[in-house]
Amino acid sequence: MIRRSLPAVFALLFATPLLAAPAGQQTLFNFVRPADVVQVATQDASLPQSNAEQTAEGEVLRRVTFNPTAQPSLRLSPQSGAWDWSQSGVMSLRIQSAMSWAVTLYVKIQSNDGKTLISRVDLPPGPVQTLLVPLVASTPLNQGMKAGPPMPITFDGQRVLLASSTGELDRSQVVSVSLSMDQPKVAQSILLERFGVQDGEAVTKAAYGGVVDAYGQSTRAKWPEKVSNDEQLKAAAGKEQQQLKTWLAERAKSPLDKFGGLNKGPVFKSSGFFRTEKRDGRWYLVTPEGHPFYSIGVNTVAPDVARTYVAGREWMFEALPQAAEPLAIHYGDGDNRGGNGADQGRAFNTGRWFDFYGANLQRLYGQPCAVASETKAGVAEAAKADAVAASAEKAAEPAVKPGTAEAGIAEAAQTHAVEAAKVEQAPAEPCKAVVDEQRWASHTLDRLQAWGFNTVGNWSAPVLANADRVPYTLPLSIVGDYASISTGTDWWGGMPDPFDPRFAMATERAVAIAARDHRDDPWLIGYFADNELAWAGPGNDPKARYALAYGTLKMTTDVPAKRAFLKQLRDKYRNQAGLSKAWGIDLPAWELMEDPGFVPPLPSAEHPEIEADFKYFQKVFADTYFKTISDSLKWHAPNQLLLGGRFAISTPEAVQSCAQYCDVLSFNMYTLQPQDGYDFAALRSLDKPVLITEFNFGSADRGPFWGGVTQLAKEEDRGPAYANFLKQAISEPSIVGVHWFQYLDQPVSGRLLDGENGHFGLVGITDLPFQGFVDSVRKSNLLTVEQLGKEAEKARAEADKASHEGEGGRQGDAGKGPGKGEGHTGGHSANGH
Repeated sequence: MIRRSLPAVFALLFATPLLAAPAGQQTLFNFVRPADVVQVATQDASLPQSNAEQTAEGEVLRRVTFNPTAQPSLRLSPQSGAWDWSQSGVMSLRIQSAMSWAVTLYVKIQSNDGKTLISRVDLPPGPVQTLLVPLVASTPLNQGMKAGPPMPITFDGQRVLLASSTGELDRSQVVSVSLSMDQPKVAQSILLERFGVQDGEAVTKAAYGGVVDAYGQSTRAKWPEKVSNDEQLKAAAGKEQQQLKTWLAERAKSPLDKFGGLNKGPVFKSSGFFRTEKRDGRWYLVTPEGHPFYSIGVNTVAPDVARTYVAGREWMFEALPQAAEPLAIHYGDGDNRGGNGADQGRAFNTGRWFDFYGANLQRLYGQPCAVASETKAGVAEAAKADAVAASAEKAAEPAVKPGTAEAGIAEAAQTHAVEAAKVEQAPAEPCKAVVDEQRWASHTLDRLQAWGFNTVGNWSAPVLANADRVPYTLPLSIVGDYASISTGTDWWGGMPDPFDPRFAMATERAVAIAARDHRDDPWLIGYFADNELAWAGPGNDPKARYALAYGTLKMTTDVPAKRAFLKQLRDKYRNQAGLSKAWGIDLPAWELMEDPGFVPPLPSAEHPEIEADFKYFQKVFADTYFKTISDSLKWHAPNQLLLGGRFAISTPEAVQSCAQYCDVLSFNMYTLQPQDGYDFAALRSLDKPVLITEFNFGSADRGPFWGGVTQLAKEEDRGPAYANFLKQAISEPSIVGVHWFQYLDQPVSGRLLDGENGHFGLVGITDLPFQGFVDSVRKSNLLTVEQLGKEAEKARAEADKASHEGEGGRQGDAGKGPGKGEGHTGGHSANGH
């Protein structure tokens, strides 16, 4: 960067004109050539008058420095009145980071009615770029995906950073634009030039247009596993097959029972089904054959989860199959519109979809399409050939007289040819070549076992469970017309009302259906009680902590949960006077609590009964929920485990109830290590085994634009992060397994369910594994099982030693006899649900 004084720069400006603004852009203010049309104000930021600077590309900009305070800012406003931006789509600002690292800016645009639009901008280091902030709230979800393409892009010869924006704005009455930083630790500078407005539609089309190639890969990047043709795809798959054979041969020599349990170490009671047991301070899953088992699983191992909507946004895809092409069999129709939090703000969530993963499987394993006589195309081809042959034969024959038998035959042949032509013109159906599901399943199970996994996790293809090769788990999705309670975000919907008799009926139906074909299957570890229910609200304040109580009291009295809560309070306080005193409120009549929208007071030290009542209700709520499921599972599937609720957000009451009625506590933890996801000291006090049912680490450099909740800087960081997570998990005696989310990358353009488009798979959309990551994962998985073996051997030695010292010799075989070890068991064989 060349720094000059302002007079010197002005001299330079007259010698070398500034870079022209793009067509259609209206410049309102230029920081280098300021005019009295815009007011510029700073707070804890400096904008010196003599610090214009020239970039290596020849542009001249002006430096703004944000000081290390709470919220340093720069504010722009019109000299009088308001700006009318009603005909513009985006605010534009020519900008550059003056630091060697990315800086985070917050852009706030306000209109005179108090409405505010906010944009967070992660400004990368590097050359000057044009920042565009949409004036109507816009995020990648408006294009159908969670995360958008990498920025900046090149548009009209300039680097352009298209940002997201949230909130609302009256574009006809804009009164200010501010740039700020949130508590910078050191002084940070940016460089500015033109500020204005312009149309944004063309930029959006450029940013998202043709972003997905024919294989479902991003066109915006290159990486080692990226495929450019079918031959490359098949060659890579063949190479992988040889590696799998080697790894599977090594696995065959491992000291594992047929379910993946350790043959060495303590032997537990063999029950014929999976169960839990605590021995010498460590919890174990125990295989049907009585060996310790550490569940290392993968979620969503299925071939139908990579579908993406194409209807209305075909312009985003470089090459979608035409109707008559073989791969057109992978089109379908769907509708993912709904009222849940996951559906909010998303466009392109209904209509026609395409399955790129299915298409790539057909490229790899599908049988070539051949025109057959039984298809319409085959009939047409055969009819055409017959007609041509008949015509040729007829041409060689002498002419016939009309009215003769020969003429009738000729006329019939001509009619046949005409009909054949009609058939030929009929639209051909897509080729019906179908990928062999059993072949896919066998190959996938080979992968899982070769990579050191021993569990097929939630939402996986049934064909994998039916193979009797790898233990598996199943979800209980309890769907019905029962009442529900909103706790705030309700990402997957409101909380089921367990006091509603219809919930018990729905549970009975769901469990009966799930258990029908699996109750006697020793390969089934157990069932999960739904997934990521909204036990609490977003945030850390009391209204979030007790969102279930607040949400229930807001309901009408036709909701069973509210009637249960009111009964609890009436039984305790008898009347409104008792409640008013305990809660510190003035409740003139009890009936006022029955009204919809009733809002109780916040918990306080002066009135501790408020919080006590909330806690008690939420515990009874959770007890009722988990007991209902537990009782049903006892009846329909007495041999399998109830594996908990897969908590993403929870309350202590919900976790305590889960421990009381389930065999295993389960948590989805998107953290660097399990100990960051929950207080394990509190969990140990509940004395239950713990299963981490979702975790992952992603990056944005292998196609899909989102790296997940725990996004890392680059692909090479994923392996070490995975290794550390498993290392920390095995160090916690209560954890009996970890399940990775998920097997496949999500589609670049967003999955059907909610538009997520993350790269955190083991395998890409082309069915090729990310080899470097898989190598690291395999190593970590094998080390984890080996470490469990060492822990088990150590525990057995200590138990044997204690037995000899305490009894003067062995009185039985504590380490090897069935069920003779120290500790207690869980599951249906003992104190489970």
